[in-house]
Formats: sequence, C-alpha cells, structure tokens
Amino acid sequence: MELSAVVSTLNDRERLLTCLDALDERTPSSTEVIVVNGPSSDGTSGAVRERDDVDVLVEISERNPNVSRNAGLGVASGDVVAFLSSEHAVEAGWYSAIERTIENGADVATGPVTGDDRFGGVDPRRPRTIAGRDVTLFDGDNVAFARTVLKALDGFDEYLEVGGARDCAHRVAGLGFDVGWAMEMAVRREIGTDGGQPDADLDPASDWGAIYQSIAYRLAKNYGPRPSVVVRTLGSAIRDGVVTVRGVVSGDSTPTEWLSDGTDVAASAGSGLRDGIYARYSDRSARRNPYGLSARHNRAVQLYDRR
Repeated sequence: MELSAVVSTLNDRERLLTCLDALDERTPSSTEVIVVNGPSSDGTSGAVRERDDVDVLVEISERNPNVSRNAGLGVASGDVVAFLSSEHAVEAGWYSAIERTIENGADVATGPVTGDDRFGGVDPRRPRTIAGRDVTLFDGDNVAFARTVLKALDGFDEYLEVGGARDCAHRVAGLGFDVGWAMEMAVRREIGTDGGQPDADLDPASDWGAIYQSIAYRLAKNYGPRPSVVVRTLGSAIRDGVVTVRGVVSGDSTPTEWLSDGTDVAASAGSGLRDGIYARYSDRSARRNPYGLSARHNRAVQLYDRR
C-alpha cells in the first residue's frame, strides 16, 4: 500500500507538530505526508518547512475544510489517501488497520476519534437507511479512501463548509462503495496550550444556520426534492429546538437567542434546499458533486514540494 496522508491545519501549530510526530513514528517512511495550511498566522508555514518528514506543504486562502481536503488530494500520489486534522494524532495501529481494511475488500476505511462525539451519540458503525440507501457515516478527520473511490467521487463538495464528510458518506453509498470500520484505526484529540478549544472558524457547531443549510443541501442534492428530505430536516430542527428551549428554561440562553436561531435555521434550510436541488441537476451523474476537485484548479496560493 502506498499511503498519502493529508493533514489539514489552521492556526494550530503546536498540535500540528504533535500530529506530524505521530505520523513519523507510527507509519512507514514511504508514507507521503501532505500538510494543507491556511490561512494561518501563527508561524505554521515556517515550522512545517523546517521539518524533513513533510513531503508537500500546500498554502491555501480559504477557511473551508473541504477546500483543504481537495487541495491535498490534488497533489497526493498514493493509491490510498487518508485525511486527518492537525487536532489529532494517530495511534500505533492506525496504518496497519488501514492496510488490512483495504486489503480485505473495503473501499473506504475509518475508525474512532477519541475525545470527540461528532455523531450525536449515534453508533457510526451501524448504517443508516435513507431513502432506501444504507449510509455508513465516517469522520472526515480520520478516513482513508482507495484512490479509485476518490476519483469516482471527484473529491469533496466545496459548497459545504459544514458536513462535508457526511455528504461524502451519502455519495459513497450511492456509488455502491463499501466502508470498513476498524477500532485499531484510531486517532486521539490532542490538547493544545489553549486547553484544547477548537478555533471558532473550524468549529461551526454553534452556527445553526450553517448546520441546517448543510443538512438541507446534502439531502436535496443526494435524494431530490422528495417529502422525506423536508421531514428529516424538520425533524432535526425540532429536536434541536427542544434542546434550545431547555437551555432557555435553565437560564443558559435567552428567548431572544432562541428566536434568532430559529429564524436563521429556517432561512438557511430554505437556501440549502434550493441550492441542493440546483446542484442535483447541475451534476446528474451518480457522484453528485458539481463543486468537486475537477471544478477548479486555483486552490493553492503557494506550493512547496520536496518530492
């Protein structure tokens, strides 16, 4: 297996260095390491260029994780490409778990992300049935693809600032690829000097508008303007609205904040639904990705390639 590891980072120099140390110690020397940075202002570029274990440094100007992933994919040469975040360090069995999972017939390999719960308590190992399609979710910060899969997908959808990995999981299922889960393919979240709090620009969990724009967009794009798309979006909004009401009752938030969030959710879900339907008919192929890797070629503002 020839592995390319794409590490996305933004103003996270210290944890990035820990992430790179773990890759250096726990993967073969043949592993191609690609860092996609930016736009950082904390000296990340200089720190990476001083290392001899990074093969390619790509500087980008957009704070979008899917742009970052596609920028790394665009320069990767391995027959398997893994995606990581600088917040995480790979565990000892990570590389061998990818190799074993792919060799056993899986098209996509993934595993646990220690310290995070990005699936809302849902077991990601259990497929979810949506419109008759069995979808296995994976974390975009710990997933590896056979290159043939990424070519078929045309990378990640850069329209999305949130939920790009979930959209990718829907498209993987739609194309009939298999996702293999390996507990040994684990990464752990590193605690930075700031106590480990993520950069606000990288953590959109508090931006309800972005979340519901993403939900409506990816459901409409992947499944069309069917009633179940609206029902799923409304169901998620109602569940989150109940949680927010509890916050108002407990004093953690105010009625004004609740109303503002609700208005934002409604407007964003509407625009996501509209844009998702447009995207569906812009790319009528099974990959459903009009904003993918092939759609543009100007992501990088600077490229340092040591290969």
